[in-house]
Amino acid sequence: MPFIITDPCIETKDTACVDVCPVDCIHPRKDEAEFEEATMLYIHPEECIDCGACVPACPVAAIYESIDATPSHQQDLVEANAVYRIGEAETMAAAEAIVQAHIAAHPELMAIPAAERQAAHAQS
Repeated sequence: MPFIITDPCIETKDTACVDVCPVDCIHPRKDEAEFEEATMLYIHPEECIDCGACVPACPVAAIYESIDATPSHQQDLVEANAVYRIGEAETMAAAEAIVQAHIAAHPELMAIPAAERQAAHAQS
């Protein structure tokens, strides 16, 4: 599985990564109906070409280049990225349920501002 978006994106949903993606694999975009409802953005694992353009574009350091690089406290979000498919209500609901469970399981980390959350995960 290619790049993974993790919890610093939760409620941030900065779309700088979307703007630089050459294959439009990050969803939901601001112009998609699902954007307002989504808790975070997701990378479609089959559409991603592993170019890495999204990583430096993300202002909250929420994107990791692989499952192995994703911190253990965020491994549950690997599955959220794997199942999310824009326009498919069932997969979107499954991904959002994973994200909501992550939020509930990590209230102390979720209380930290998104821009500082990645560093907090590194200390955990």
